[in-house]
Amino acid sequence: MAVAAQSTLAPAVPRMRVRGVTAVRHLARGGLLSLAALLLGITAQLLLISGAQEHSAQHAAFDDLRKQLALGTAPVSQADQQGRLLAPGTPVALIEIPALDLSQVVLEGTDSSVMTDGPGHRRDTPLPGQAGTSVLMGRAAAYGAPFGHLADLAEGDTFTVTTGQGKAKYQVADVRRAGDPAPGALASGKSRLVLVTATGPRFMPSGVLRVDADLVSAPFQTPAAVIRSGTLPESEEPLARPSGVPWPLVMWLQALLLAAVAAVWTWHRWGRHQTWIVFAPVVAVLGLQVATRTTELLPNLL
Repeated sequence: MAVAAQSTLAPAVPRMRVRGVTAVRHLARGGLLSLAALLLGITAQLLLISGAQEHSAQHAAFDDLRKQLALGTAPVSQADQQGRLLAPGTPVALIEIPALDLSQVVLEGTDSSVMTDGPGHRRDTPLPGQAGTSVLMGRAAAYGAPFGHLADLAEGDTFTVTTGQGKAKYQVADVRRAGDPAPGALASGKSRLVLVTATGPRFMPSGVLRVDADLVSAPFQTPAAVIRSGTLPESEEPLARPSGVPWPLVMWLQALLLAAVAAVWTWHRWGRHQTWIVFAPVVAVLGLQVATRTTELLPNLL
């Protein structure tokens, strides 16, 4: 009888506390699910999807450039025909290197977001084929690794770059890494092209590789520069990362976390199978979006 009385008088566990513990568990599980989706997405993005993304972007850029070349409207300077600076990502040239079996459309700009779609032209240098030193930068590992084999070039190799002014032919003068002597000053009216990518283990860039090539065909007319040398933002320098707050990444991360928490909650309400059917595609898409925005924060030559 005494035992029964004690059981009846025992204080009940507050319902609010149980709900609080359950909510914390949902948040913790949702966070772990978000982290797993993020890591899986980044791995898939770097190793698989980024190459397909760059390949698709190159097809679209090639069609765009070919159309402009046929119409005679392809860019020939740092500005368009209305005098406005070329928009980042504008196709400006086609580089073809037979020794590397390489054919890539070159885009205007060298920040990380532009170079997810292909090699970039440094905006404060003349276009290839014009007098002066032009600079093209490309990734070494991710997004198709268009410049991943630049180190295989040797002195004397030739390649071409096609712009709105025609086809320029270059001959490799040297391949240099950090500490190697730079080539001599360029004579007035001459043209040089520098191809830039990263060195070091794959996906772990540790330095910069440069290939210097001299123009062996007739130089094109060189328009007056609009962007002065050395005025580019740091985000367009070799091995640079984007500057500022990555708001798109922040928004996609919030969406992924909310979807993950909702998935954990519905797991307990609907059941395992229903949750997988509804939320697996949602979490996968959001994880891929977050992974894409995250890889854009990595060095532009990666």
